[in-house]
Amino acid sequence: MKKAGKVWNHFCTITRHKLLVMQGCFRVGLYWQGLLHDLSKYGWTEFSLGCRYYLGTESPHNGERRAYGYSLAWLHHKGCNKHHLEYWTDFGPKKEDGIVGMKMPKKYVVEMFIDRVSASKNYQKEKYTDASPLEYYERGRGYYLLHPDTRKLLEELLWMLKEQGEPETFSYVKNKVLKKEFAY
Repeated sequence: MKKAGKVWNHFCTITRHKLLVMQGCFRVGLYWQGLLHDLSKYGWTEFSLGCRYYLGTESPHNGERRAYGYSLAWLHHKGCNKHHLEYWTDFGPKKEDGIVGMKMPKKYVVEMFIDRVSASKNYQKEKYTDASPLEYYERGRGYYLLHPDTRKLLEELLWMLKEQGEPETFSYVKNKVLKKEFAY
């Protein structure tokens, strides 16, 4: 693929993803997060590398990792965006804990859930089902450093999506999860 085609296709892919996340966030009342979601992808560090390693079927971060053994664009992205579980890793309270997942605020867990749904829709297109985000999550589940409460909520939402569908799950998120009285 020619360079101009990669640039345009990458721009369209990230913009389509951003719009899907924005729609999902708006459905649950996270308007500000929907507007600001993934803006770092349009900055030079992430955009230039995203264009260079654009694949169309998976994240360009994977291509960059295969080339260098790491992804500078991903390291930048996860450090700038609170909806990524990797943003919430830190040393545990005790030295022997090592690096652990910190408890994420609910609004970022919800954005992470919507991000996973939107990424699955974006890359799978017509093959997407409400089970797709859970299936993707389960392939990497053993590697995620997640606080137990964060893991529980994310998995609850992914399973609910698979079993009850999008309208029920998004309604539950809006009316229960994001209400102050919801125990988490």
